[in-house]
Amino acid sequence: MAAAAEPTDLVIRVISEGGKYVGTSMGGAEIIVRDVRSGEVLARGRTAGSTGDTARIMTGGPRGTPLADEASAAFRARIDIDEPRLVEVEAFGPLAQPQAAVRVTAQRWIVPGRPVTGDGWVLELPGLVVDLVEPAAHQRGAAGASVRLAANVALMCGCPIEPGGIWDAARYDVRATIRRDGQPADEVRLSYGGRTGYFAGTFPADKAGAYVVTVTAMDSKTGATGVDATSILIP
Repeated sequence: MAAAAEPTDLVIRVISEGGKYVGTSMGGAEIIVRDVRSGEVLARGRTAGSTGDTARIMTGGPRGTPLADEASAAFRARIDIDEPRLVEVEAFGPLAQPQAAVRVTAQRWIVPGRPVTGDGWVLELPGLVVDLVEPAAHQRGAAGASVRLAANVALMCGCPIEPGGIWDAARYDVRATIRRDGQPADEVRLSYGGRTGYFAGTFPADKAGAYVVTVTAMDSKTGATGVDATSILIP
């Protein structure tokens, strides 16, 4: 006689590298739960909820101390299984920042009727959100003029980068690499620009050509990195 399927609860959370949970404020992370052997999709959705309690997450306690509270962003599902399953979870996000979104996967065994306890099944989303806001995409400039560069930088959870904060602006290396007509032209370090997550600088567009500007941001403490790019035309 075949074993009866048992309802098995899943709680899946996605945490930003060096930060907090990826939830509603960043569009959440898309979650797909699959049976590894058959490829069957057992559940799918997205994480929703708050980024969590800052003190609990960032200061924590002994290893194994729960970091999440009931409001912390999660995807919850109930699957019916009649035997242990090797399951893969795929997380993709943050969905509100598609230029920064990345995909991670993890596998574990799930046993019928026995949920994962504690914080649930937690996946870490590596990287930083970099949103290059100046110059605007493919704008035209004048040869010999200075081009303003500006980028917003945040953790994947949206946590704020600012001087003296938990995520201190001083530990972030933000720079722009400029190529003109496909050849290296300049590199500029961007400095904190006076408001949360905002970094700015300039470079001289002293020759005509098609310029590609790539901004990278790196957290010197965790190694988390983000990238964004745009192009400008100097006739």
